[in-house]
Amino acid sequence: MAAKRGVGDAPVRGRRVLVRVDFNVPQGPNGQVADDRRIVEALPTLNHLRAAGARAILLSHLGRPGGHRDPTLTLRPVVHRLSALLGQPVPLADDIVGVHAIEQAARLENGQFLMLENLRFHPGEEANDPGFAAQLAQLGELFVEDAFGTVHRAHASTVGVPKRLPSFAGFLVDREVRELSRLTESPERPYAVLVGGAKVEDKLPLLRSFLGRAEALLIGGALAFPFLKARGASLGATPVPSGLGPAVNEFLERAESSGTEVVLPTDLVVDRGGAPGAETHPAANLPSDASAQDIGPETRERFSRRLAGARTVFWNGPLGRAEDSRFREGTREVLSRLAGTPGYRVAAGGDSARIAEDLGVTGSFQFISTGGGAALEFVQGLELPGLAVLPDA
Repeated sequence: MAAKRGVGDAPVRGRRVLVRVDFNVPQGPNGQVADDRRIVEALPTLNHLRAAGARAILLSHLGRPGGHRDPTLTLRPVVHRLSALLGQPVPLADDIVGVHAIEQAARLENGQFLMLENLRFHPGEEANDPGFAAQLAQLGELFVEDAFGTVHRAHASTVGVPKRLPSFAGFLVDREVRELSRLTESPERPYAVLVGGAKVEDKLPLLRSFLGRAEALLIGGALAFPFLKARGASLGATPVPSGLGPAVNEFLERAESSGTEVVLPTDLVVDRGGAPGAETHPAANLPSDASAQDIGPETRERFSRRLAGARTVFWNGPLGRAEDSRFREGTREVLSRLAGTPGYRVAAGGDSARIAEDLGVTGSFQFISTGGGAALEFVQGLELPGLAVLPDA
């Protein structure tokens, strides 16, 4: 993808700049921010705007309030954490496009910040309502897109506003585009893809996109179960989604004709109900009361050897129930062994960043995307409306 016009070239001094950030961060039971990675990743852009004398008005969503005000999804804990990271107070406008937001935006001085309340409290955000987008645009003079995690959504703040204002990519978006483009534009070969997690019906388009593009596609986690079943495995008591047989068989046929090798688990760590501890069995024939929970030692070794020879590696999704300490070793071992391999290694999508952090394997990757669905759609080669609307450099 062509580079986008960047915030470094934006004439921001003394001007009100609308900045779309992705501060949709998890909160703990006490209401405090539980993981501030997305806030930290936005700091380069925010610090640049402050140093350049911009009057920055920050836009973000949090959760899924459905177009209604939900006090449990206020951005107040976010601005508290952001203020601490920036070392200066960031006030929160208690509305989005109302009189209070207009007045607070007008009072901003150079180098100051204001955050608007949760965009999704207004039904016009997700509907990409032109009237709501116009009201947002009237608050600023320039627009900066730095919420890579939302650029796959055609919402008012990601598409409607940049159509109405001179628009620029923030440093975070610029880096995401630059790094992920290495997976889509002439990746260094061999190219190996490691995909886990679940929801086969959702991930089949992602898997299909690698056929003919990657030399090897390694599949683990619950994602592997329908593929193993299609190849004749007896998976015991393991839940396998129904109705996917034709799509899985078609995928395997296309993989064979495309020259992309599909690598599946050969052994699995299982849970047998009341049995103490975990057991490992061949993937082809699990005991009738066994439920697969992780890839086994043989598969870990096989996956690691296959990845060690790759010059480009993309990972998305755990290879087992990584949230359970009994069934996280497969994911942890395979990813930790990536650290000693040459080549370019990227993690993206869903909870992959959190999983890498929890397992202590972030050092195995040169780049970990902040995007969930946006990163996966980018890697598939789909057009993202929030990027398409930004001018090229």
